[in-house]
Amino acid sequence: MIIVLKKGADKKQVEGLLNWLRERNISPHVSTGERETLIGCVGDVAKMDIGLVQALSVVERVQRIQEPYKAANRKFHPEDSVIDCSGAKIGGGGFHVIAGPCSVESVEQMIGIAKSVKEAGATLLRGGAFKPRTSPYSFQGLGKLGLEILMEAKKATGLPIVTELMAIEQLPLFNDVDVIQIGARNMQNFDLLKEVGAMTKKPVLLKRGMSATLQELLMSAEYIMASGNPNVMLCERGIRTFETATRNTIDLTVIPVLKRLSHLPVVVDPSHATGYAPLVEPCAMGATAMGADALIIEVHNDPPHALCDGVQSLTPQMFENTMKKIRALRPYAWHLEQ
Repeated sequence: MIIVLKKGADKKQVEGLLNWLRERNISPHVSTGERETLIGCVGDVAKMDIGLVQALSVVERVQRIQEPYKAANRKFHPEDSVIDCSGAKIGGGGFHVIAGPCSVESVEQMIGIAKSVKEAGATLLRGGAFKPRTSPYSFQGLGKLGLEILMEAKKATGLPIVTELMAIEQLPLFNDVDVIQIGARNMQNFDLLKEVGAMTKKPVLLKRGMSATLQELLMSAEYIMASGNPNVMLCERGIRTFETATRNTIDLTVIPVLKRLSHLPVVVDPSHATGYAPLVEPCAMGATAMGADALIIEVHNDPPHALCDGVQSLTPQMFENTMKKIRALRPYAWHLEQ
């Protein structure tokens, strides 16, 4: 339920309303916009007397909402959220690119790629230290050593680090990580989502599950936010359909749909969505033109010999060419011109 307050509402009366809601086990979330001040009510409001609330002199109107997510809902938070990722601010009309290899393989590999993607215009560096793989025989990542290598790359370039968290017990190792990625396979690992929400305020890049609806994605974001961490970004990485020509089916309609439903930034991953390097550039351009807040693209210095997902990785030269094209699409949104 949303309570819209009148302009110039008496502060003491508003505080009284907030206390009244809390006494009824309703958690009020106040959002002050340029035109209106809203109170989002989280809890069991089914038995609340809307007429009683509507009659208060400070209340303009009361609206019930149908969506089960509250913290992620644009109705509660009309303005776009801007997530500060160690200086790279994602959301609110700007545009950023996260780039790097699927897996961290060595110091030389990671620093070399980090320098090349930064020179091409990327503002955040991705790289997997812990890797969820379909086969138990595939490369599983370097683990703690991989995180240490990522820190070396960060020192060499200054780029904030984005890397995937797979289990609650790994969380203490992520103290120096700038953005925690929750992968598609863990999108509905609710214990992990609650722990990340409760134990850290670091930005979280939440990837859509391969068969998840947008409401399920938003409800997963809600788990993190309801536990105390509001810094969530939603990532489209392709969904599983009957089509076999691509690794997954990229759903670019999520960009306008999510922006209508939620205030959270929307990130698109054309690498995992297509699974094939030649398709990454056109899909990246499509996502850029449709208003994505950021892209996350896999780049490897030697894709044929990559330990993970080489077939979908761009070379540094391919990435540079792609960056020139996507930057031309939205020159006024580009981060360097903010």
